[in-house]
Amino acid sequence: MLFAPMVGLTHSALRALVADLGGCGLFFSEMLSAKRLPSENRNISPMLCTTEVEKPLIYQLYISSVDHVRPAVKKIESFDGQGVDINLGCPAPNLRREGAGAALAKDTDRVKEIVKAARAATELPLSAKIRLGQEGKPEKLLSFCKMLEGEGIDYLSIHARYDGEKFCRKPRWKLLEPVCSQLTIPVFANGGVFTVNDAKKCIDESGAAGIMLGRGAVERPWLFNEIARKLYKIDIPQCKVDSGEIFLNFISRVEKTFAKEKQLGRVKQFGHYIVKSSPFGHHLASKVQRSNNIEEAVKHAEDFYKMRSSANELD
Repeated sequence: MLFAPMVGLTHSALRALVADLGGCGLFFSEMLSAKRLPSENRNISPMLCTTEVEKPLIYQLYISSVDHVRPAVKKIESFDGQGVDINLGCPAPNLRREGAGAALAKDTDRVKEIVKAARAATELPLSAKIRLGQEGKPEKLLSFCKMLEGEGIDYLSIHARYDGEKFCRKPRWKLLEPVCSQLTIPVFANGGVFTVNDAKKCIDESGAAGIMLGRGAVERPWLFNEIARKLYKIDIPQCKVDSGEIFLNFISRVEKTFAKEKQLGRVKQFGHYIVKSSPFGHHLASKVQRSNNIEEAVKHAEDFYKMRSSANELD
């Protein structure tokens, strides 16, 4: 199972937390600019912090020009990264303006040029993350994936929604089946997996080699552990499921990992998700979002989970 690259979320603190809970086999960095990466300082950039437990770690790049490929890949090699991933699915407006992400995927010739350059620049595993493309064009999706395989991509992860579809739309796992069955490289399914049953249905419908978890593993960081044990029958210890303890653990990791001015934003972003695993968690979310500093956020979390614990004892 893979932990999907997500801006503002799949940083070192959350990756390390998930690693300690167990069950995840491959980690990804946040999405990085291939243009800016060569000048980034690993000791300063919050997106490049990492620890030994977050391995294998794949660095994901968004790329707008083939000229940026080799310098960025060589920088990843200097970090001792375990692989390079090319983002071909992000629909964010700033990426569209640069001609990267989902916008790049619409230009097959330029994608081919960029993948070919990346393959020539490194012997590290090379992957790509894509979406289904345009509705009603399954043959185009298959052709695109075969092109990526032919240019040297080692594995693919596919978000099972069409370009531009929101997360509220149910994923279309069945549409991955032709790609999974006709490619010789592994294909991982992404999108809409929040439970063990979701994971089983996703694999059954898509025929994918495995699953890439995104928001589901942010809401429930123990989900990797559950799926590993219950679906894949992997013999790992069952982790303790305590969202309050996990939230406070996360905050502690953020404080150790990031500069003071970078901490609160990451706590607020993660807090938006983790509270969904607790009854009335939206009350805590509101308080965390209104916090002016990390100490306030910690106090709100401690008070909320203490209250929940007391309520559970009375039930």
